[in-house]
Order: sequence, then structure tokens, then C-alpha cells
Amino acid sequence: APARVSADYLECQGPAMGDEASYPIEGPEELMCKKAHGTCPSPVQTELKWGCSRETADKICAFNRHYAEHSGYWETTKFLTEADRTQPTTFYDSVTGKPLFRAPVGRSFDAFVQESRAHGWPSFRDEEVIWDDVRCLKNG
Repeated sequence: APARVSADYLECQGPAMGDEASYPIEGPEELMCKKAHGTCPSPVQTELKWGCSRETADKICAFNRHYAEHSGYWETTKFLTEADRTQPTTFYDSVTGKPLFRAPVGRSFDAFVQESRAHGWPSFRDEEVIWDDVRCLKNG
């Protein structure tokens, strides 16, 4: 069965997901409707991995319609020194705690870092996305 957005996270009405999944899985624009905490049901968790700033994460997740953290922010965290370079790392949603990405898959850790540096933030490929909990908006 195709993955669906849970009602507790969506918390607003929107069209149902399609019956068949193809990647990327597109979500309705209503995913970004106003909720209890900006566009999220609650603030980000208090303890984030790799020394990530809760204030920055909350701004990005709940009060930001476009873009993300400033380019290179991820390199100011402890990720590069703490991540296991021998096996994929799971990246979690900072609000719900659900797994969103598992990387690197199909490439080396060094290739993941090189591509991420070129983009300015962690860069995930389709095969690294945990599609049960990730949707893309039509405009990115």
C-alpha cells in the first residue's frame, strides 16, 4: 500500500494521496497550512542530534515556507565528527521524531559529504528518502 500522511501531522483538510506511489511522492499544498505551532503541530524536540540549534530548527520547520537553514550550517554542527562513516545514518524529523532519510545509500560517506557541501546542506537522493513520512510540494 502507498504511504500516506498521517492525520495528526497534516491537521488540516487536503486532497487524499494518490493510490500509487511514484517518486518523489507529491503532497497537497495543504501540508503547509497553519497549525498549532506555525506549520507544525508542536515545536521541535528539546534535544537535537549533533548540537543542532533548537531555535534554528524550529524556525526552519515551523515558521518557514521556503528555503532552509543558511548554506553550510550543517558543517557547524557535530555531524561530521560524530556520524558513523561506515554505515548509513538515519535522519529524523525534529518535530515528530519520525525517520525521514537514511544516508548514504548507494554511495560512500565521502560522496554524500561532497554532494552536500556543493548544495550547502545535506543532500539526499530518492533511494535515501523514507517515503512513509516524506512528501514533496509541487513547487519544491
